Amino acid sequence: MPHFTLPFSDPVLVFTLVLLIILLAPLLLNRIRVPSIMGLLVAGALVGPFGLNLLLRDTSIVLFGTVGLLYIMFLAGLEIDLNDFRKNRNRSLVFGALTFFIPQTVGTLAGYYVLGFAWPSAILLASMFASHTLLTYPIASRMGLAKNEAVTITVGGTIITDTAALLVLAIIAGSTQGELNAAFWVRLAVAFTIFVYIVLGIMPKIGAWFFRTGQGDGGAQFIFVLVLVFAAAFLAELAGVEAIIGAFLAGLALNRLIPHTSPLMNRVDFVGNTLFVPFFLISVGMLVDVRVLFQGTEALFVAAAMVVIAISCKWLAAFFTQKIFGYSVAERNLIFGLSNSQAAATLAAVLVGFNLGLLNEAVLNGTIVMIMVTCLISSLATESAGRKLAIVESERVLDVSVAPDRILVPIANPATIERLMDLAIMIRRPKSQEPIYPLVVVKDDEDVQQQVAASYKMLEKAIKHASATETAVQVVSRVDLNIANGITRAVKELMITEIVIGWNAQVSPQQRIFGSVLDHLLHTSRQMVMVTRLVHPINITRRIVVAAPPNSELETGFTRWLRTLTTLSKQAGAGLAFFAAPNTINQIAPIIETAKPAVEADFSPFADWEDFLVLSREVADTDLLVIISARVGSVSYNKYMDTIPRKLAQHFQGTSFVIIFPEQNTISPATGARPLGRNTAHIMTEGVT
Repeated sequence: MPHFTLPFSDPVLVFTLVLLIILLAPLLLNRIRVPSIMGLLVAGALVGPFGLNLLLRDTSIVLFGTVGLLYIMFLAGLEIDLNDFRKNRNRSLVFGALTFFIPQTVGTLAGYYVLGFAWPSAILLASMFASHTLLTYPIASRMGLAKNEAVTITVGGTIITDTAALLVLAIIAGSTQGELNAAFWVRLAVAFTIFVYIVLGIMPKIGAWFFRTGQGDGGAQFIFVLVLVFAAAFLAELAGVEAIIGAFLAGLALNRLIPHTSPLMNRVDFVGNTLFVPFFLISVGMLVDVRVLFQGTEALFVAAAMVVIAISCKWLAAFFTQKIFGYSVAERNLIFGLSNSQAAATLAAVLVGFNLGLLNEAVLNGTIVMIMVTCLISSLATESAGRKLAIVESERVLDVSVAPDRILVPIANPATIERLMDLAIMIRRPKSQEPIYPLVVVKDDEDVQQQVAASYKMLEKAIKHASATETAVQVVSRVDLNIANGITRAVKELMITEIVIGWNAQVSPQQRIFGSVLDHLLHTSRQMVMVTRLVHPINITRRIVVAAPPNSELETGFTRWLRTLTTLSKQAGAGLAFFAAPNTINQIAPIIETAKPAVEADFSPFADWEDFLVLSREVADTDLLVIISARVGSVSYNKYMDTIPRKLAQHFQGTSFVIIFPEQNTISPATGARPLGRNTAHIMTEGVT
């Protein structure tokens, strides 16, 4: 029988109470417009040892809290747009320098001249003001602002200031213990260099190998990611820096391998934001002891001074960043909200300083008050500024000339369903409200009922895979005398804009699966068609190599296929490499340069399509090759396009590729819009998958 004495010790009861807090605290406080993060902090203070004493802040709470903190930093690295991160690295450096040096300078002077500490104690105290924790990052992420430039530079600046603050802590601790010599600096530099190389150099290769070989199911992939994250955090501690630095770098290392619309990303985000991160917030709240304010004037004075210095210095850093780079008031407030909360690094510094005798009990108690106040202000500021920016983002004028995405995925082979659906999900615009349409067409013959039953099994697999990414799916099945007619009829009825269809790339197949399906589809449709052969999972794609023929920029569908590829590049975290004629590059480059978020792209002149195989030297196994083709009669069509599918099948067997036929608004009456040359029809229409 469990004993109901306070504080609770029964593990089942403790875990139940924590889950109830995670469930109810945000719901109750949201009614009075208090941010959910603040609700969890208040709830932690209420049930903690300094409140109702329902729970002890024991090793289990500390363990889950530590996991939650590392998870916040990991998600920050994972969700950041690497192209924007690189593009804005100078801005991150500026903000990181401001948010470190302003609090470090002001805090040191205030500690020495106002609070009367010795120089080492004053410097250590100031490092607590310089560091901050991305406690309110989940608020910005939930509002869809993870890729906003203000968020990007704040995340980058956080790593800079936290690293610098923790180095100050290590230096002060080393000097106090008499270890601050040449060997200390050499050991720190070597260990930190090795740590960064392992996390950013080796871990991405391990991850790419794991995902390429298809090891395990979704659960195994999730556990694999967690192993890398916490291994990186442990390596950071071995290198002499805090574990949060390792978790963030692990997020950067795995960034390109975990697309934001993938089932794996959904699992990572769900588990962290519903369990681990709330545990961390509750554990921080349990540190709060309001009674310290009534333990004499010294404790009250120190706490008030620490709160004022921490808040004012972080606001000044955000203010100067706004003025230097011309940000709006809402963006400044968002930067301030994200960078104001104190928690992890602050706790590490004060505990080390207290144990070494550099900081007294008044500072320890003042730190707890500072954490509570800064977390409250940070939550309110981030919530308010984030809401204003989210409204601005939603009110941006959209290009009404571009029809909504309606993507059809004809399915014939159960083995290719997941990769076809992955591609469809990644090319779908993130804010699109349109579902993806998996389609199965059954030929009307004697065993039609058995075929219909089998088709539903395939559609269930497509639904299950898409639901893991929270993507809307509307399944479609057709019974028709002709498979190609069934697809064409679905395209017309559903007003489809893009068709993603698989091809097995077998030049001489032993079995004819659909007959001349692609031939008929290209003949009767005007929508963009993406003929795909995906050898590897898209999430391990490092580059998307695009070969565009002359005059492709004059096609009606030019804007759509280019937008589709930029969306795919962003979602897969892969750079773009264009090979095209100079005139085509001149039309593509300005669009790529103004893309938001930023897209990494290279441009190389290429005009010798008769010698198409020269591209094989430019394509690696981890690249996705995209060929922009054309229907007969269109402005960019040339007869050499008839031989491209055969060459792809013969010379790019280990490469994933996509052949795009841009949309056409009109069909040429002179040509009847014949789909492909005879060679292409023979190769491509016998192996649809």
